[in-house]
Amino acid sequence: MSDHVAPVHKTLWQAAWDNPILLLALTALIWAGHSVVGRLAVGQIAPMTLTTARWALALGPIMFAARGTLRRDLKILRPRWLFVGAMGALGFTGFNALFYAAAHSTGALNMSIIQGAIPALVLIGARLAFGVRITATQALGTLATMIGVAAIAAHGEWSRLATFAFNPGDLLMLLASFFYAFYTLGLRARPDVSGLGFLAAMAFAALVTSIPLFVAEVARGEFIWPTGRGLLLLVYAALGPAFLAQVLYMRGVQLIGPGRAGVFVNLVPLFGALMAIGLLGEPFAGYHLLALALVVGGIAIAQRAPAAAGPRR
Repeated sequence: MSDHVAPVHKTLWQAAWDNPILLLALTALIWAGHSVVGRLAVGQIAPMTLTTARWALALGPIMFAARGTLRRDLKILRPRWLFVGAMGALGFTGFNALFYAAAHSTGALNMSIIQGAIPALVLIGARLAFGVRITATQALGTLATMIGVAAIAAHGEWSRLATFAFNPGDLLMLLASFFYAFYTLGLRARPDVSGLGFLAAMAFAALVTSIPLFVAEVARGEFIWPTGRGLLLLVYAALGPAFLAQVLYMRGVQLIGPGRAGVFVNLVPLFGALMAIGLLGEPFAGYHLLALALVVGGIAIAQRAPAAAGPRR
């Protein structure tokens, strides 16, 4: 009987591994769940402790997954250590530190929707830094996305935009999105190494660059011993967004290309909003619906532009 079970399991696993829609939808779901985790972590584990510990925990499985090409990759990456360090500091340490800090003063719903600004910020950055042409369609989508983010920042009260009366958590989340946009633009200069090898190097850089933040947290007397729930949330943050989602996304990009895979980022604010409402019971106001429609719709519109209008390597 076992002779028949193993091939079936192997077939099901291979079918899943070869299904880009499933892999990329799971990736979006894991990333969206991270907003819920960030909110649940408040009072359970300190934000900089979570930032440092997640990379300490994730580094092992990442290094194991990259073991096949890591020796070759390190020879190429070693001369670029400053670049690798900056990428890890921006996209992994900086983003997550601000992300977890933001969760102390804003909800998972807001965090999920504001993250939807990242593709628009990347598009604007590509234009400013590299002169990449933005089509009218992309400009329309970017404008819609940014209006949606502004609606969240203003909490539906547009007068706040004139007085700059914003929730500090929303501003931290927006700053985190800028960090990740810079990181994304930096990927244009990625060395010719495997995806897992590059991830391993950046994860190590993230661990190193996050340690001063943890030390500062302890020095300020803000460290708290993680509770049982805090440890479970740490495991999710380390093995979910930091490891599994990265592997799934790389496989999805390998199967259908970065352009088509990028469309699935639309699902992150949508999934995140649904999880914040369903799991955390966060209130859903009319401005949330408007912002979600503008952000998700804006991303979808911007990505309908021809591939030729995107960044060129």
